[in-house]
Amino acid sequence: MKEYIVYFIKGAAVGVANIIPGVSGGTIALITGIFERLINAIKSFDLKALRLLLKGDWKAFASETDLYFLIALFSGVVIAIVSLARIFDFLFQSYPVYIWSFFFGLILASVYFVGKTVERWRTSVYINFVVGTAIALMFTFLTPASENSSFLYLVLCGVVAVCSMILPGLSGSFVLILMGNYQLVAIEAINNRDLGILLPVLIGAVGGLIAFSHLLSWVFKSYKDQTISLLTGFILGSLGVIWPWKTAIEQTFGDKIKVIGYDYFLPQMNVEFFIAVVIMIIGIASIWWMEKNAEMVSEEA
Repeated sequence: MKEYIVYFIKGAAVGVANIIPGVSGGTIALITGIFERLINAIKSFDLKALRLLLKGDWKAFASETDLYFLIALFSGVVIAIVSLARIFDFLFQSYPVYIWSFFFGLILASVYFVGKTVERWRTSVYINFVVGTAIALMFTFLTPASENSSFLYLVLCGVVAVCSMILPGLSGSFVLILMGNYQLVAIEAINNRDLGILLPVLIGAVGGLIAFSHLLSWVFKSYKDQTISLLTGFILGSLGVIWPWKTAIEQTFGDKIKVIGYDYFLPQMNVEFFIAVVIMIIGIASIWWMEKNAEMVSEEA
C-alpha cells in the first residue's frame, strides 16, 4: 500500500508539471524513476491485454498491464490537474516571476540529474544532446496558432499534447499554447467540466499515448544513452520558455486575449530579484530531494 501512495504522490507531481506551460511531466517522471516503467506499462495495452480483459481474467489483465501502478499514478495526475488548475491560474496572474523562477530552478537541476544517467558519452550521444536542445529551443520561438474548437483539431491536440507530456523537456501545456488551444482546453474546459471539448482531446490523448509509448519503449531499450541525451537536450532547451523575466506578447482573438510569444529581458537587482533567486534555489533543492528519495526507494527495492 505504501508503494502505491508514493506512486500517487509522484503522479500528482507529474500532473502539476503538466499544467504549467513550459514544464514537462515527463521530466518529473524521469527523475523520480518511473519513466521507463510508465512507458512499458502504457505499451502493454495491446491485443493480448484486450483478450485477457474480454475473457474476464482481471488478475492476469492487471498483471500484464501493471494496472495498479497506472491507477495510482494517474489518480495523482488527474486530481492534481483538476484541483490545482484554478490555483495556478491565480498564481500566474499575481506572481508570475516567482512561479517561473521555481520551475526554472527545477528544470535547471533536472538537466544535471537526467544527464548523469547516461552511462557513456560518445559522439552519437553528444549529437543527440545538441539536436534535442535545438528542437526545444525551436519550440520556444514558434508563433502560436489561433484557437480552434473543431472536433478533429481537438483530437490532434490530444495526440500531440500527450506525446509531448511524456517526453521530458517538452511541455504538453506549451504545445497546446502553440496550437492555440491552451486557454480553451487547460483552463476553460477543465474548470467548466466541458465534455464537448475534453472528450475529443481525451480520445486523441489515449490513442496517441498507446501508439507513441511503443515507439519510445523500443528506442529507449535499443539506444538508451542516445535517448537520454536527446531528452536531456529537450530539458536544457526548454529553459528558454521558463525564463522568469519576460513580457507576454498578446493578441486578441475575438473576445479573447492570447499570449503569442514573449519579450525576454534581464532582471533588475531589486527585492523581487533576490526573492526569485531564493525560490529558484528551492526549485533546485526540490529536484535534489526527489532524486535522493528515488535512490532510497530503489535501494530498498
